[in-house]
Amino acid sequence: MILIGRNLSPFVRRTAAALNLLGLRYTQRPFSTVDNATEIRSFNPLGRVPALVMEDGEVLVDSAAILDALDDLAGPDRALVPRGGAARRAVLRANALATGATEKVVAAYYESRRPEALRWADNLAKQIGQAQAGFAALDQLAESGGWLCGEAPTLADLTAVARLDFADVVLPDLAAERFPALSALRDRANALEAIGSTRWQA
Repeated sequence: MILIGRNLSPFVRRTAAALNLLGLRYTQRPFSTVDNATEIRSFNPLGRVPALVMEDGEVLVDSAAILDALDDLAGPDRALVPRGGAARRAVLRANALATGATEKVVAAYYESRRPEALRWADNLAKQIGQAQAGFAALDQLAESGGWLCGEAPTLADLTAVARLDFADVVLPDLAAERFPALSALRDRANALEAIGSTRWQA
């Protein structure tokens, strides 16, 4: 399999970490949406990452669809999202909080990059507040000192870790020292080779 995209994107990164945790072999083409737009569109006409080229040549796009396919390949005993019941709902809820927080981080980042005269301060504050609220909810889940939803890392953990690291890169003041339990979980996760090896290095 071939993973398209670089790990600065938290969507690419959680996919790479999932491939590692599931023991699925792949190579990576660390294309940037800025510098390699033409190459990326040859895999995804939307020009977005990640894309995953399967062994038979099929190309999957969007990290949610890719991760669902990876769970299917790994089988129910190793899947990163439980197959059903309360355990599945818990992982999906935590994953949705982490994904929503990321969407707000991205929106705040782009708003912050506008020329100051064109910047919408109220919108920037709203986006930052929503992102922080999502991280605060995850921080509460992490207070147990274990993983977010059980005794082993799930998709929720991969998403949360990738998102918090991403926020620290693009908007370092957004999360700085505000979420100690979530930060501790991030550190435990990054200590695992499968996850830490995917951390973005500028």
